Amino acid sequence: MLTEERYRIILERLQERGVVKLQELVELLGASESTVRRDLIDLEERRMLKRIHGGAALPGDKMLEPGMDEKSSKNIQEKNTIAKLAAELVRDGESIYLDAGTTTLAMIPFIKANNITVVTNGLSHIEALVSKRIKSYLLGGMMKMHTKAVIGSIALQNMDNFRFDRCFLGANGVDPEMGYTTPDPEEALVKRRAHQLSATSYVLADSSKIGEVSFAKLLDMNEAVLITESLSASWRKVISQKTKIIEGS
Repeated sequence: MLTEERYRIILERLQERGVVKLQELVELLGASESTVRRDLIDLEERRMLKRIHGGAALPGDKMLEPGMDEKSSKNIQEKNTIAKLAAELVRDGESIYLDAGTTTLAMIPFIKANNITVVTNGLSHIEALVSKRIKSYLLGGMMKMHTKAVIGSIALQNMDNFRFDRCFLGANGVDPEMGYTTPDPEEALVKRRAHQLSATSYVLADSSKIGEVSFAKLLDMNEAVLITESLSASWRKVISQKTKIIEGS
Protein backbone atom coordinates (compact mmCIF):
# COMPACT_ATOMS: atom_id res chain seq x y z
CA MET A 1 0.00 0.00 0.00
CA LEU A 2 1.35 3.43 -0.97
CA THR A 3 2.16 5.94 1.74
CA GLU A 4 -0.45 8.48 0.64
CA GLU A 5 -3.09 5.75 0.61
CA ARG A 6 -2.23 4.86 4.22
CA TYR A 7 -2.48 8.54 5.15
CA ARG A 8 -5.94 8.75 3.56
CA ILE A 9 -7.18 5.69 5.45
CA ILE A 10 -5.76 6.95 8.76
CA LEU A 11 -7.43 10.36 8.37
CA GLU A 12 -10.74 8.81 7.30
CA ARG A 13 -10.77 6.57 10.38
CA LEU A 14 -9.91 9.54 12.58
CA GLN A 15 -12.72 11.55 11.03
CA GLU A 16 -15.15 8.74 11.81
CA ARG A 17 -14.04 8.15 15.40
CA GLY A 18 -12.02 11.14 16.57
CA VAL A 19 -9.46 8.84 18.23
CA VAL A 20 -7.79 5.70 16.88
CA LYS A 21 -5.42 3.20 18.50
CA LEU A 22 -2.04 2.29 17.05
CA GLN A 23 -2.80 -1.46 16.97
CA GLU A 24 -6.10 -0.80 15.24
CA LEU A 25 -4.24 1.05 12.48
CA VAL A 26 -1.66 -1.73 12.19
CA GLU A 27 -4.46 -4.25 11.53
CA LEU A 28 -6.43 -1.88 9.30
CA LEU A 29 -3.45 -1.01 7.11
CA GLY A 30 -1.70 -4.39 7.16
CA ALA A 31 1.52 -2.55 7.94
CA SER A 32 4.16 -2.90 10.61
CA GLU A 33 3.96 -0.97 13.86
CA SER A 34 7.10 0.98 12.98
CA THR A 35 5.63 2.00 9.61
CA VAL A 36 2.41 3.22 11.21
CA ARG A 37 4.37 5.14 13.84
CA ARG A 38 6.31 6.90 11.09
CA ASP A 39 3.04 7.71 9.31
CA LEU A 40 1.63 9.26 12.47
CA ILE A 41 4.78 11.29 13.03
CA ASP A 42 4.61 12.62 9.47
CA LEU A 43 0.91 13.46 9.71
CA GLU A 44 1.49 15.23 13.01
CA GLU A 45 4.27 17.28 11.41
CA ARG A 46 1.74 18.21 8.71
CA ARG A 47 -0.60 19.22 11.56
CA MET A 48 -3.31 16.80 10.40
CA LEU A 49 -3.48 14.87 13.68
CA LYS A 50 -2.16 14.79 17.22
CA ARG A 51 -0.29 11.77 18.52
CA ILE A 52 -1.47 10.52 21.89
CA HIS A 53 -0.38 7.59 24.05
CA GLY A 54 -1.16 4.41 22.10
CA GLY A 55 -2.60 6.10 19.05
CA ALA A 56 -3.71 9.39 17.53
CA ALA A 57 -6.51 11.93 17.69
CA LEU A 58 -7.74 14.75 15.49
CA PRO A 59 -6.90 18.19 16.86
CA GLY A 60 -10.22 19.44 18.20
CA ASP A 61 -10.30 22.75 16.39
CA LYS A 62 -9.48 21.49 12.90
CA MET A 63 -13.00 20.15 12.25
CA LEU A 64 -14.94 22.77 14.20
CA GLU A 65 -16.33 25.72 12.28
CA PRO A 66 -17.98 28.75 13.89
CA GLY A 67 -21.46 29.67 12.74
CA MET A 68 -22.36 32.61 10.51
CA ASP A 69 -23.39 34.83 13.42
CA GLU A 70 -20.17 34.18 15.33
CA LYS A 71 -17.99 34.77 12.26
CA SER A 72 -19.87 37.96 11.37
CA SER A 73 -18.79 39.59 14.63
CA LYS A 74 -15.06 38.90 14.20
CA ASN A 75 -12.43 41.01 12.38
CA ILE A 76 -15.07 43.25 10.83
CA GLN A 77 -12.71 46.02 9.73
CA GLU A 78 -10.26 43.55 8.20
CA LYS A 79 -13.04 41.76 6.32
CA ASN A 80 -14.37 45.02 4.91
CA THR A 81 -10.91 45.95 3.67
CA ILE A 82 -10.55 42.58 1.95
CA ALA A 83 -14.11 42.70 0.58
CA LYS A 84 -13.53 46.11 -1.02
CA LEU A 85 -10.29 44.92 -2.65
CA ALA A 86 -12.05 41.85 -4.03
CA ALA A 87 -15.10 43.75 -5.29
CA GLU A 88 -12.89 46.14 -7.25
CA LEU A 89 -11.65 43.18 -9.33
CA VAL A 90 -15.10 42.45 -10.77
CA ARG A 91 -15.61 43.87 -14.27
CA ASP A 92 -18.77 44.79 -16.21
CA GLY A 93 -20.52 41.83 -17.78
CA GLU A 94 -18.63 39.15 -15.87
CA SER A 95 -19.99 35.95 -14.38
CA ILE A 96 -18.61 35.29 -10.92
CA TYR A 97 -18.91 32.74 -8.13
CA LEU A 98 -19.25 33.92 -4.54
CA ASP A 99 -18.49 31.28 -1.94
CA ALA A 100 -20.57 31.20 1.25
CA GLY A 101 -18.85 33.08 4.07
CA THR A 102 -18.82 36.40 5.84
CA THR A 103 -15.96 37.99 3.89
CA THR A 104 -17.46 37.17 0.49
CA LEU A 105 -20.82 38.40 1.82
CA ALA A 106 -19.15 41.69 2.72
CA MET A 107 -18.10 42.08 -0.95
CA ILE A 108 -21.64 42.61 -2.19
CA PRO A 109 -22.19 46.24 -1.05
CA PHE A 110 -18.85 47.19 -2.68
CA ILE A 111 -19.59 45.70 -6.13
CA LYS A 112 -19.82 48.52 -8.67
CA ALA A 113 -19.63 46.51 -11.92
CA ASN A 114 -22.74 46.51 -14.12
CA ASN A 115 -24.57 43.66 -15.82
CA ILE A 116 -22.86 40.91 -13.85
CA THR A 117 -24.19 37.44 -13.01
CA VAL A 118 -23.43 35.84 -9.65
CA VAL A 119 -23.68 32.18 -8.67
CA THR A 120 -23.41 31.41 -4.96
CA ASN A 121 -23.93 28.64 -2.42
CA GLY A 122 -24.62 31.16 0.34
CA LEU A 123 -28.22 31.75 1.46
CA SER A 124 -27.32 35.09 3.05
CA HIS A 125 -25.59 36.13 -0.16
CA ILE A 126 -28.73 35.66 -2.25
CA GLU A 127 -30.69 37.99 0.02
CA ALA A 128 -27.99 40.68 -0.28
CA LEU A 129 -27.64 40.23 -4.05
CA VAL A 130 -31.38 40.45 -4.68
CA SER A 131 -31.63 43.61 -2.58
CA LYS A 132 -28.94 45.13 -4.83
CA ARG A 133 -30.77 43.90 -7.96
CA ILE A 134 -27.85 41.74 -9.14
CA LYS A 135 -28.77 38.77 -11.34
CA SER A 136 -28.11 35.74 -9.15
CA TYR A 137 -28.33 31.96 -8.98
CA LEU A 138 -28.39 29.93 -5.75
CA LEU A 139 -27.04 26.39 -5.96
CA GLY A 140 -29.37 23.63 -4.83
CA GLY A 141 -28.29 20.99 -2.34
CA MET A 142 -28.00 20.37 1.37
CA MET A 143 -28.00 23.49 3.55
CA LYS A 144 -25.50 23.62 6.43
CA MET A 145 -27.59 25.08 9.21
CA HIS A 146 -24.97 27.05 11.11
CA THR A 147 -23.09 28.51 8.14
CA LYS A 148 -26.02 28.80 5.67
CA ALA A 149 -23.87 27.20 2.96
CA VAL A 150 -25.22 24.79 0.35
CA ILE A 151 -23.02 21.69 -0.05
CA GLY A 152 -23.19 18.10 -1.28
CA SER A 153 -23.49 16.19 -4.54
CA ILE A 154 -26.52 18.13 -5.80
CA ALA A 155 -24.65 21.42 -5.37
CA LEU A 156 -21.72 19.99 -7.32
CA GLN A 157 -24.03 18.85 -10.12
CA ASN A 158 -25.70 22.28 -10.24
CA MET A 159 -22.35 24.03 -10.46
CA ASP A 160 -21.39 22.11 -13.59
CA ASN A 161 -24.01 24.16 -15.48
CA PHE A 162 -21.89 27.30 -15.09
CA ARG A 163 -18.54 28.78 -16.05
CA PHE A 164 -17.01 31.76 -14.24
CA ASP A 165 -14.67 34.60 -15.06
CA ARG A 166 -13.68 34.77 -11.40
CA CYS A 167 -14.45 32.94 -8.18
CA PHE A 168 -14.05 34.33 -4.68
CA LEU A 169 -13.53 31.72 -1.97
CA GLY A 170 -13.21 31.76 1.80
CA ALA A 171 -10.74 29.66 3.80
CA ASN A 172 -10.16 28.92 7.48
CA GLY A 173 -6.46 28.25 7.05
CA VAL A 174 -3.72 29.67 4.81
CA ASP A 175 -0.36 27.93 5.10
CA PRO A 176 2.53 28.09 2.60
CA GLU A 177 3.07 24.31 2.76
CA MET A 178 -0.42 22.96 3.51
CA GLY A 179 -2.21 25.42 1.19
CA TYR A 180 -5.76 26.71 1.67
CA THR A 181 -7.87 24.61 4.06
CA THR A 182 -11.34 24.48 5.64
CA PRO A 183 -12.92 22.25 8.33
CA ASP A 184 -15.57 20.50 6.20
CA PRO A 185 -14.48 18.11 3.39
CA GLU A 186 -17.84 18.44 1.63
CA GLU A 187 -17.62 22.21 1.58
CA ALA A 188 -14.03 21.89 0.35
CA LEU A 189 -15.30 19.92 -2.67
CA VAL A 190 -17.70 22.71 -3.62
CA LYS A 191 -14.99 25.35 -3.31
CA ARG A 192 -12.55 23.27 -5.35
CA ARG A 193 -15.11 22.72 -8.11
CA ALA A 194 -15.78 26.47 -8.31
CA HIS A 195 -12.05 26.97 -8.78
CA GLN A 196 -11.93 24.40 -11.56
CA LEU A 197 -14.75 26.19 -13.40
CA SER A 198 -13.21 29.66 -13.07
CA ALA A 199 -10.70 31.51 -15.22
CA THR A 200 -9.20 33.14 -12.10
CA SER A 201 -9.55 32.18 -8.43
CA TYR A 202 -9.12 34.28 -5.31
CA VAL A 203 -9.06 33.29 -1.65
CA LEU A 204 -10.24 35.96 0.80
CA ALA A 205 -8.63 35.51 4.22
CA ASP A 206 -7.78 37.96 6.98
CA SER A 207 -4.38 37.79 8.65
CA SER A 208 -5.69 35.70 11.58
CA LYS A 209 -5.96 32.76 9.13
CA ILE A 210 -2.30 32.94 8.06
CA GLY A 211 -0.31 29.97 9.33
CA GLU A 212 -3.47 28.08 10.35
CA VAL A 213 -4.33 24.62 8.98
CA SER A 214 -7.82 23.08 8.98
CA PHE A 215 -8.82 19.51 8.19
CA ALA A 216 -9.78 19.59 4.50
CA LYS A 217 -7.57 20.97 1.75
CA LEU A 218 -9.04 23.29 -0.88
CA LEU A 219 -6.13 24.26 -3.08
CA ASP A 220 -2.39 24.67 -3.21
CA MET A 221 -1.23 28.23 -2.62
CA ASN A 222 -0.27 28.76 -6.25
CA GLU A 223 -3.77 27.90 -7.50
CA ALA A 224 -5.42 31.07 -6.21
CA VAL A 225 -4.53 34.70 -5.56
CA LEU A 226 -4.59 35.59 -1.85
CA ILE A 227 -6.51 38.71 -0.87
CA THR A 228 -5.84 39.89 2.68
CA GLU A 229 -5.82 43.12 4.64
CA SER A 230 -2.21 43.06 5.81
CA LEU A 231 0.71 40.67 6.21
CA SER A 232 3.79 40.84 8.38
CA ALA A 233 7.04 41.23 6.45
CA SER A 234 8.06 37.65 7.25
CA TRP A 235 4.77 36.12 6.06
CA ARG A 236 4.75 38.32 2.95
CA LYS A 237 8.21 37.08 1.99
CA VAL A 238 7.25 33.42 2.36
CA ILE A 239 3.79 33.57 0.77
CA SER A 240 4.87 35.78 -2.16
CA GLN A 241 7.13 32.92 -3.25
CA LYS A 242 4.04 30.70 -3.53
CA THR A 243 1.37 32.97 -5.01
CA LYS A 244 0.32 36.50 -5.89
CA ILE A 245 -0.92 38.62 -2.97
CA ILE A 246 -3.39 41.51 -3.05
CA GLU A 247 -3.07 43.49 0.16
CA GLY A 248 -4.75 46.50 1.73
CA SER A 249 -2.68 49.63 2.20
